[in-house]
Amino acid sequence: MSDLNSNIPEGELTTKWTKYKSSVPLVNPSNKRTIEVIIVGSGLAGASAAATLAEMGYKVKCFCFQDSPRRAHSIAAQGGINAAKNYQNDGDSVYRLFYDTIKGGDYRAREANVHRLAEVSANIIDQCVAQGVPLAREYGGLLDNRSFGGTQVQRTFYAAGQTGQQLLLGAYSALERQIGMGKVEMFTRHEMLEVVKIDGKARGIIARNLITGEIERHFGHAVVLGTGGYGNVFYLSTNAMGSNVTAAWKAHKQGAYFANPCYTQIHPTCIPVSGDHQSKLTLMSESLRNDGRIWVPKKKDDLRKASEIPEDERDYYLERRYPAFGNLVPRDVASRAAKERCDAGYGVGASKLAVYLDFKANTERYGRIEAAKAGNHNPDKETCMRLGTEVIKAKYGNLFDMYAQITGENPYETPMRIYPAVHYTMGGLWVDYNLMTNVPGLYCTGEANFSDHGANRLGASALMQGLADGYFVLPYTIGAYLSKEISVKAIPTDHPAFVEAEARAKGILDTLINIKGTKSVDHFHKRLGHIMWEKCGMARNEKGLKEAIEEIRALRAEFWRDVRVPGSVDELNTELEKAGRVADFIELGELMCIDALNRNESCGGHFREEYQTEEGEALRDDEHYAYVAAWEFKEGVNFELHKEELKFENIKVAQRSYK
Repeated sequence: MSDLNSNIPEGELTTKWTKYKSSVPLVNPSNKRTIEVIIVGSGLAGASAAATLAEMGYKVKCFCFQDSPRRAHSIAAQGGINAAKNYQNDGDSVYRLFYDTIKGGDYRAREANVHRLAEVSANIIDQCVAQGVPLAREYGGLLDNRSFGGTQVQRTFYAAGQTGQQLLLGAYSALERQIGMGKVEMFTRHEMLEVVKIDGKARGIIARNLITGEIERHFGHAVVLGTGGYGNVFYLSTNAMGSNVTAAWKAHKQGAYFANPCYTQIHPTCIPVSGDHQSKLTLMSESLRNDGRIWVPKKKDDLRKASEIPEDERDYYLERRYPAFGNLVPRDVASRAAKERCDAGYGVGASKLAVYLDFKANTERYGRIEAAKAGNHNPDKETCMRLGTEVIKAKYGNLFDMYAQITGENPYETPMRIYPAVHYTMGGLWVDYNLMTNVPGLYCTGEANFSDHGANRLGASALMQGLADGYFVLPYTIGAYLSKEISVKAIPTDHPAFVEAEARAKGILDTLINIKGTKSVDHFHKRLGHIMWEKCGMARNEKGLKEAIEEIRALRAEFWRDVRVPGSVDELNTELEKAGRVADFIELGELMCIDALNRNESCGGHFREEYQTEEGEALRDDEHYAYVAAWEFKEGVNFELHKEELKFENIKVAQRSYK
């Protein structure tokens, strides 16, 4: 069934990575100095890879479209990073992290990659502590942990509600050290527009200087993409406004397969949409579900304030439906449950598209503990709430402040209103065990690849994967390819392949500028987002997906006929940047719907309404769909399916249950 070679090493699952590292071909230090590696993206995956490869001796060029690597969207991650350290002595292990991740992904991930991720997770924490990342600590000075969804252990390390920022500053510091030593050449405000292939191998990129508009050619013996996810295809998402699919999509159009594009994650705890004026949504960290209880009124269309609804008239529906995991079920499960309650008429707030996240019970519980520490064993409720609020503030203060600033409500006094929103994409460029795409010399790391999360990522695993790929996986695996490239001299950028790729990139930019239509780029982006959310969002069905494909094709034709991009090509032009990205999103949106239509099952974040259990849970079809769907781009925006069969030799595949 498989027509893709994932290059998984032979042997026992638990020893594959160790044996691989011991036998992988190496590049000696003097040869490393002559080998150039291009890294596109400076988030956790890109910055960690650039710093590590430069430390090893390679010549590295790193590109980002932001004005500093610090502005990569990794900085927005809030809740934490998983690692199998078992510091809480609660039964965690490498195998349990591996099992939770495979199960959380609804058995649609590759065993060998996920086990390797679990193995190196502990190294990440050691690396970050050594860098000085201020991870949270208990009173005695030991690193603290908290729970995240889909697990029954506490394995998530965190830095208040700004874990991504602190981890990125650690990777950024390592990157800046290498820049200072001249080992990394950093290109900020540059956007990759093409991958250059010579004799079938990736040999460089075409990039646009976003300040001057100048088109540049850059050679590399290998190219690494760490460019993040494509959630902004939905227009409204928790992603930064600049987050895009362009680098990965250009690689796709040069032959790299795009895997499982329909696997998108809808995060259950986000601030609800407030109107048509919005251009992005705001995440409220999953870590809040440690201490917040999710509920709706038991009465339909209840107009009372949350404080006026007594306890016995509240439906803590996650605790009711999933007693074993309660509020900490995986994200896809929690999101669908919230949608089901709101669709049934139990939603809250003006839009009725929200549920409550209530901290009162645990605030009081923490207050009793603090009072007992002070010798007060019979505190009144006011004392409990006052002391407990201080504990909640220490854990989640910046998140509560963010909520108050956006909504004008005080979450310490009234429950938060939350609703699911697009957050992460499990799909991405297909890569083998070495993180190399099917294009030789083209690698893909972090959220931009498809490899580790199956159909649903568990919370706090994105930071884990990005840093695992950059610090601990790619530096080994890229050597297997580069060891065969040591005799290749730097190829001059006047090579015909560079000339052709530059002409392709310039042609698209000139076309966009010269359409001179009547509608803005955002007009088309919003329409695309509406189609995607309504017909390829939290729930999909055959009729809706077929309609979406036709609507997107019509939208694409209209875009290339009637988009208006002001300004010129050879200057700072943010509308031109957006236009190129939206053009790629429109093509990607079509592929996402094609992929969702092809997959006649429900699994993880891909929920086909025709395929569900009597209780409304996802119903997989392991006989026909236990494969990675890797799509090849064909001329004229057509796609051909390739399959990589998923084999489970160490885990018993079963219907997911969190009850």
